[in-house]
Amino acid sequence: MKRRSPTDSRDAARSGELVIRRTGTDDWLALRAIRLEALADTPDAYGSTYEGTVDFSTRRWKAMASESRYWLAERDGDVLGMVSGGFNDQHPGTHWLYGMYVTPLARGSEAAPRLVEAVSDWAKGDGASELYLHVTASVERARAFYQKMGFVETGESFTMERNRTLQLITMRRPLVDD
Repeated sequence: MKRRSPTDSRDAARSGELVIRRTGTDDWLALRAIRLEALADTPDAYGSTYEGTVDFSTRRWKAMASESRYWLAERDGDVLGMVSGGFNDQHPGTHWLYGMYVTPLARGSEAAPRLVEAVSDWAKGDGASELYLHVTASVERARAFYQKMGFVETGESFTMERNRTLQLITMRRPLVDD
């Protein structure tokens, strides 16, 4: 998957059809590029760091792209965002949204809502009635976006393992009508 310069990306954020799709083995370079961009752009938002991720092996990236539940947002061949869905051993039986990111020039577009919907659709298809996430309290832009998408705070919060100065807030979104 190609990555264009920031000027070209601004045009890409507005031109052709936005495609949201699951990753496969061949997407490892695109996943690596957008994940490293996310870690550099908003380091407090993620449980991992750029420094701890940049040297992952090709084999590890290929496994992440093919064996994990990652979705990419693309327009005209440019990757504009990513998200992952998964489970949480601390909360058995629940479905979670992880690692959400949209490149700055595509923020405010349909990319972020469509990425959330991709994970929501996966969770519903797997029988979930709710989708959960953790958001860093200090990343107010993300919290506001998730609230706009129907997530509400559960009252649970805790400190991030890798950085004890960061507080994580648990949020949940119902996936079925009551």
